[in-house]
Amino acid sequence: MPSPQSATLLISCPDQRGIVAAITRFIYENNGNIIHLDQHVDFQEDIFFSRVEWDLTNFSIPANKIVQEFNNLARTFDMRWELHFSDRLPKMAIFVSKLTHCLSDILSRVQSGEWNVEIPMVISNHTDVQALVEHFGILFYHFPINKENKLEQEKKQIEILEKEKIDVVVLARYMQILTPLFVEPFKNRIINIHHSFLPAFAGAKPYHSAYSRGVKIIGATSHYVTADLDAGPIIEQDIIRVSHKDNVENLVRKGKDLEKIVLSRAIWYHLQNKILVYNNKTVIFD
Repeated sequence: MPSPQSATLLISCPDQRGIVAAITRFIYENNGNIIHLDQHVDFQEDIFFSRVEWDLTNFSIPANKIVQEFNNLARTFDMRWELHFSDRLPKMAIFVSKLTHCLSDILSRVQSGEWNVEIPMVISNHTDVQALVEHFGILFYHFPINKENKLEQEKKQIEILEKEKIDVVVLARYMQILTPLFVEPFKNRIINIHHSFLPAFAGAKPYHSAYSRGVKIIGATSHYVTADLDAGPIIEQDIIRVSHKDNVENLVRKGKDLEKIVLSRAIWYHLQNKILVYNNKTVIFD
């Protein structure tokens, strides 16, 4: 049996008494049925966070009027808030260079129906992944990038993304640094993945450098992209232990497995509207 259409509120505001009561009363008085309600208080910042999802089957306010009706309540508590609907299919664009492990994982999850998302396009600065992308019936765009054309190419990419009304951009091992021109229109909507060796082992071959130092743990980090390189709000991380028995090839293989798993978790949280960003940190609701 399919899940009922639902609405999800993501809320942050100064902490005070009565917030949860006011939100649940709003839903109850309009004949809504709460499916999930999660909350968190950051006592250091004195900020209240909440995610509330409710069934719209018998809700008395039409979906296109909820924003207007909830606004008065939001102003009362000085809320920053977002409203999402379960029947809206989000659009995701993937940026990738040459490595295919994260891209292949994403495409297979979407094709199998595991994720409810549309991928209208994949964009790359190389052509290595073109055949793979087109095998899945997805449009492939090639934008060669160098120092001279970077800004012009980014402008063209932004035009395509805006024309297609892309909701989220995933950097599936896209080996280019995005400029502020690109990042700003997609604030908290660009998800990146990289190994967790930074800043100790930077460069093109971090696993080789880590191996030469005899590391005992390798990891991966997924985060939202900001203008500060690799310093955006962290969404998901994980690690695995390695030992002297692992050669460089083993480290690379294990690292790739970890990268695609961590990235897939981050994308899932985003698609499920389970992330709130505040002060360059994230609150992830279970």
